[in-house]
Amino acid sequence: MRRFPYGAAMVTGASSGIGEGFARRLAQEGVNLVLVARRGDLLKQLADELESQHHVQVEVMPLDLTDESQISAAEERLSDPERPIELLVNNAGSSGSGRFAELPLEREVHTATLNALVPLRLSHACLPGMISRGAGGIINVSSLAALLPKPGSATYAASKAFLSSLSESLAMEAGRHGVHITTVHTGLTRSEFHAAAGVSTDTLPKISWLTPDQVARAGLEAVAAGQPATVPGMSYRIRMPLMRAMPRSIVRAIMRRVYKV
Repeated sequence: MRRFPYGAAMVTGASSGIGEGFARRLAQEGVNLVLVARRGDLLKQLADELESQHHVQVEVMPLDLTDESQISAAEERLSDPERPIELLVNNAGSSGSGRFAELPLEREVHTATLNALVPLRLSHACLPGMISRGAGGIINVSSLAALLPKPGSATYAASKAFLSSLSESLAMEAGRHGVHITTVHTGLTRSEFHAAAGVSTDTLPKISWLTPDQVARAGLEAVAAGQPATVPGMSYRIRMPLMRAMPRSIVRAIMRRVYKV
């Protein structure tokens, strides 16, 4: 009997980083996959590798989830009753660097859409089927940035705060139907994410970095156990309660010094 309770999963942002980490972990558990990302060539390479190594079925969907017609294709796949998806991993995301008033509006809207509205839409597409079957899971990859004011990444932090709040509320609604919804509050994770956002990591402490596999393992263990949230990495698990308990005036003072605003 399979240890992991889900047999088919969709992972967004699966071509690299945390999404690839989830895909690899799920394939090791014998889970069939639907991989979604913009870069179809990387998805195909990963799919071929996972099928060969773990003898799972891997479907590739090269999609830009911020495009209306393309996200519709993902929604249709999630709501297909003939090919049920038992686990959705909302991992696709983006960020940027700079003062909000000086950044192009289009880029900020793209960040808010991908980080917040896309997980909302995909969750809405799959939840009715999961609830009717009395089983299923959704993992929402958020960030510890959701707890903080982030000058220089304001839209990213705000969109992750939206995702975390939505995820917690949906976990309460769906839990009584046997559907587990888990928020993964990530810290610094080795991936292409920071380079793509134009954020330098040279001054960030090496001890704080997580691997994509650490994040994926924590998320999958938590959703299988029905936990509404998890924080990968011991150092981050220690810090998170302190961040929540600290008065916001002190948090703002610290962030002003860090980001020089």
